[in-house]
Order: sequence, then structure tokens, then C-alpha cells
Amino acid sequence: MRSAMVLGLSLFLAVLVVGNTFAADKGPTETVLEGCQKEFETYCKNVTPGEGRLLACLYAYEDKLSARCDYALYDASAQLERAITALTYVANECRDDLKAYCSAVQAGEGRLLACLDKQQGKLSKRCGQALKDVGITK
Repeated sequence: MRSAMVLGLSLFLAVLVVGNTFAADKGPTETVLEGCQKEFETYCKNVTPGEGRLLACLYAYEDKLSARCDYALYDASAQLERAITALTYVANECRDDLKAYCSAVQAGEGRLLACLDKQQGKLSKRCGQALKDVGITK
């Protein structure tokens, strides 16, 4: 189960552009950094952050992780799952709007959401409601 959490957190890093829009008070990254601070200081202090190396380090020491770190990984994974569900919902509800108004926009780094934001007055009711439902717009 822990390897699925690590994979999930790696996916989170791929969609980090979403930021904390769909997360609780703390995003998944902050949750893991705080919850696994002891493990990072003990086992991963010489690991250069980036490209999933810190998560790989935690995975390498998974049998030594504290309950707090275990829970932080679980919580971050759950946050990521909610973010992916929300993004999937918005993508499905806004599919036609994305084709109509944002087909020339390259995906990534929040560009599609920015495009939809610029087109707010033209968006379908379904898309506008989906953006409201997940807290992207008011």
C-alpha cells in the first residue's frame, strides 16, 4: 500500500500546478514534509531534493517510518486523489469549452485553467458549475 502512496505522491508532483486549490489547509507536499521531518533528517539528509528522490528515500526506509510519517503519506495520497477527481470532473464538464476556446493552448502549468478563466463569460453552464463546485471560481 505504501508504494501506491509513493506513486500517488509522484503523480502529485506531476500536477503540482494545481497547488493547494483542491487540498485542505496544507497541501500534500507540506503534509509529507511536516509529518516525515524526523525521517528526512534521519535517513534522507544527504538526498538532493527533486525528481522524486526524497520520496524514493522514504520508500527505501519504509519499514522504519514512524506512524506519523505513515499517516502523512496516507493523508497526502488522499489529498492527491481528491485533486485528481476534481480535475477529472472539471475536464469532463469543460471538454467542449476547452475544445472551443482553448484548443491552441498547451496543457500544463495551469495554462488551460487560465484559458478557461479568461473565457468565463462564454463558458457553458456545466463547465462554470464544475469550476464552482471544485472551488476554482466563485
